[in-house]
Amino acid sequence: MPLKDLAERRNILHHKSDTETVLRHALEDVQIGPVALVSSFGAESVVLLHVIAQINKATPVIFLDTEMLFPETLTYQREVAAMLGLTDLRVITPNRNDVLTEDVDGILHLADTDACCDLRKTRPLNAALRDFNGWIAGRKQFQGGQRAQLPLFEKDGRKIKINPLAKWSADDLKSYMDQHDLPRHPLVAKGYPSVGCMPCTTRVSDHEDPRAGRWRNSEKTECGIHFADGKATREGQAA
Repeated sequence: MPLKDLAERRNILHHKSDTETVLRHALEDVQIGPVALVSSFGAESVVLLHVIAQINKATPVIFLDTEMLFPETLTYQREVAAMLGLTDLRVITPNRNDVLTEDVDGILHLADTDACCDLRKTRPLNAALRDFNGWIAGRKQFQGGQRAQLPLFEKDGRKIKINPLAKWSADDLKSYMDQHDLPRHPLVAKGYPSVGCMPCTTRVSDHEDPRAGRWRNSEKTECGIHFADGKATREGQAA
């Protein structure tokens, strides 16, 4: 079955399903095949990680360490993984030879943020997902831009991407974290409601969109690991 048709059928099947049901099906779906969760261990990541851990702590979880992350993120990642008892956490880093060739001084982001994201995120993730037919992401519709019409299941190149939190609101996330007493990313309290790489993430004021601090003063809104039908998109383009 073509992947686009498979995604559409799953969206119809689960249009009224809760998040746990969507995830259980995705993890066991023989038509999709092996699936991994990709997590940034960012500001809201603990919600999806907690739901996954309740279903199967052995679910493969891929964490991209771009080598440009905040120290707080690295500490938070270790603490949350231990707390949830995740048993198949895969910490992925950029290819060493590629970094030495393309960004030996660690300043590529100053000249070309897209090239930096490609080096430190897109290529490593593609390699990490080589043995999987699908992957789970934590994007939500309320985050706006190309995410506003986000479906639960979508075709992503030659894979199926699952967005089980697509319809969750910011209040839903907060309520879930409160209900389960989940630890917050330490940078959230310091004005970072969305946390990415250190050079390209700034604090956000109360009146700004939560993602305004990502690639500030740039039209860039995604790092490149999220695609529309296999192609990277920018805000305002079809997702």
